[in-house]
Amino acid sequence: MTSLKAALLLTAALAGAPVLSQAAPQNPPGAPAAAPPLGAPSSFADLTTRLQPAVVNISTTQKVEVGRLPRFGAPGTTNPLEELFRRFQEQQGDDGQPVTREATSLGSGFIISADGYVVTNNHVISGRDGQNLVDTITVTLADRREYVAKVIGRDSLSDLALLKIDGKDLPFVRFGNSMGTRVGDWAIAIGNPFGLGGTVTAGIVSALHRNITGGGAYDRYIQTDASINQGNSGGPLFDLNGNVIGINTAIFSPTGGNVGLGFAIPAELAKPVIDQLQRGGKVRRGYLGVQIQPLSADIASSLGLPKDRGEIVAGVEPKGPASLAGVREGDVIVKVGGSDVTIDNTLSFIVANTPIGTKVPVELIRDGKRQTITATIAERPSDAVLLGQATPEADDDSDTTKPSPGAEAARQSLGITLQALTPDIRQQLRLPDTVRGVVIARVNPASDAAAEGLQRGDIILSIGQRPTTTPAEAAAAVDAARKAGRDTVLLRVQRGTNPARFVGIKLMGR
Repeated sequence: MTSLKAALLLTAALAGAPVLSQAAPQNPPGAPAAAPPLGAPSSFADLTTRLQPAVVNISTTQKVEVGRLPRFGAPGTTNPLEELFRRFQEQQGDDGQPVTREATSLGSGFIISADGYVVTNNHVISGRDGQNLVDTITVTLADRREYVAKVIGRDSLSDLALLKIDGKDLPFVRFGNSMGTRVGDWAIAIGNPFGLGGTVTAGIVSALHRNITGGGAYDRYIQTDASINQGNSGGPLFDLNGNVIGINTAIFSPTGGNVGLGFAIPAELAKPVIDQLQRGGKVRRGYLGVQIQPLSADIASSLGLPKDRGEIVAGVEPKGPASLAGVREGDVIVKVGGSDVTIDNTLSFIVANTPIGTKVPVELIRDGKRQTITATIAERPSDAVLLGQATPEADDDSDTTKPSPGAEAARQSLGITLQALTPDIRQQLRLPDTVRGVVIARVNPASDAAAEGLQRGDIILSIGQRPTTTPAEAAAAVDAARKAGRDTVLLRVQRGTNPARFVGIKLMGR
């Protein structure tokens, strides 16, 4: 099957800033839409005329290093081509400094107050590393007025940013309540695709609460078929009353152009983020302290549970809220604070939007039994605190894997050959002493284990939620799964010092 290369361009921004001027918004509350004949508007012209002045172009510049002159040949040798480049460098007076050029980019945004607060996507104003700010940000209005913008605050997790320009009595728009948006409603996108200038497209709301690959764990996007292209990032998505119901943030496309799959951050999720950025430049989110995985069909089958309901705990942060409440690895969390955990309503989303300090009931399934515990939501630490450094994997040519006796049953059932985790293997794999399990020595390329990405050097910590420290224990756990009538077994696997994850593996025939 031929696979298409999908380009996913993420962006989103929204805001809710107080109006400090007597000027009227471009979309006053209750502004009526044109009467649609037979359910369809005769034209979007009046609405566009009213809204477009508040939509802006955002252009940025940044100095980027384009590299030094290349080196050719092996170290310690002289290459004629390299010598030619060196002489050219000397002739040009190069002093060995990096070669840089000025890179520019374009995006969209919209004004949310008469005194110049502007919403856009964080990635629109971020450098090529995705972290640092660009050097300059220029906001251009529809009437060609230009302003240098100052960054009030930005949030990488939601991909939102709030800017400020020095203006008075500027045209602006208001956020609407996207909670009332329905699939099939009309939607209007205004932005600056490909730097062509202000452009208006119309379509319908295709879906709600979409999770997309590459999106944030805290996002639930509005999907629309209104044409959204590169440069629309940060622009508004309007309803027929002129309310901002979303911030155009991403497209899914095999070509990089519009194919009818555009995504916008809903207004009810964006506005609280923008409000926090305006108040203090920092966004606070709830935190439970667990590493989670979706309950895939294989994992659900191995546990005898329905799929797509709940998420499995792959790890618990020591002394975190979940740990203090008694959550364990392997628990399946199905409900938090009365909200069901589903594909459309993930655990991360529920917890992030729960007020910090709130005590919430957490309903989970452990060993096939449903129980409820109480956890206190903490504040999510910074990314710097949460991100760990992964240990390099062992060299594939290192001798980590002489199969242990008694591993034949596991090999036949799982398609993997297991070896005890000896001190020598632990040292070669650079594993801490706290890791307990069996190491994979070989993987049958035709097995489901290979299809799921298991590889030599991975550590199996448990099978069927039973701690597994020897190949014999692994064989016993697999045998117990067979006797329970299951054709899939749940493995908890760790690679290096990366967080452990659960994998459902189909059993092979004897």
